[in-house]
Amino acid sequence: MHFLSATAGLILVNGVSYGLLLFMLSSGLTLIFSMLGVLNFAHASFYMLGAYFAYALSSAIGFWPALIFAPLIVGVFGAAFERGILRRLRSRGALAELLATFGLAYLVVELVQLVWGRGPVDYVVPAAFEGVLVNVMGVAVPAYRLFLMALACAVALLVWVAFRATRAGLVLQAALAQPAMTQALGYNVPALYTGVFACGAALAALAGAAGGNVLVTEPGMAATVGSVVFVVVVVGGLGSLSGAFVASLLIGVLQTWAVTSDASLAPWWPQATQSALLDALAPLSRLTLSQLAPAVPYLLMVAVLLWRPRGLLGVREG
Repeated sequence: MHFLSATAGLILVNGVSYGLLLFMLSSGLTLIFSMLGVLNFAHASFYMLGAYFAYALSSAIGFWPALIFAPLIVGVFGAAFERGILRRLRSRGALAELLATFGLAYLVVELVQLVWGRGPVDYVVPAAFEGVLVNVMGVAVPAYRLFLMALACAVALLVWVAFRATRAGLVLQAALAQPAMTQALGYNVPALYTGVFACGAALAALAGAAGGNVLVTEPGMAATVGSVVFVVVVVGGLGSLSGAFVASLLIGVLQTWAVTSDASLAPWWPQATQSALLDALAPLSRLTLSQLAPAVPYLLMVAVLLWRPRGLLGVREG
């Protein structure tokens, strides 16, 4: 029983920490879509840039300053991209904006490979957390993983307060609902859009700077998490920060549980069928849940969309 509880505790802690990292990454994408209506395909590239910039800066000025400056640099880069490219394409429709972000994603990958190479870099956990374990639910958890969880919760609270309980947040909501009226009242709506895009890029970079040393910092890291982030946004509901939070935790825990499970699909597979399709798919019954773990987010997305097309807490039709 103690083993089972320890295993469950390990799955829960690892799943929640991974889910919170996904939320820190997907919250910026949710903000950008809420305000600009742009599905930013380069969002995971900002996450990768945050990890690489933090790696480069940490060797020069230390980890903690790098954790601050890396997101700021990426935020400025995001603001320049929105102001110089997306703003010019806005009149041409959402497809032109989407293609621009798609192209930027490829460009960032090529630039990263030119500067840092094609292999992973040695971005390590800061010395203050290295080797430090904390007992949580009978499980020895690395202290840095707990720091990541606390940071993600702080980001979630900060974003919620900034968007819901401040004057700037109220102006942003007004610009979302009535941009022409907000502009007539004297607010610079294009500048608000630039600021939101910069904040979204900075949040993605913060996730990369904080999580790149736990995960692998390499040129394929954007592709690894990019599709999962879009799944989080769709499952939670396009434009819903609270939905992204719930979806991130759900996907994190489910995928972590699937990775650690050795259960087979055979007990649930129909043993005798008259269906040619099921007979042809019979080899799938030999798969285990751990082998299907990479598909868990996408299976969850299909299930949620069949049940609730707008997502769990969707506030926008798409």
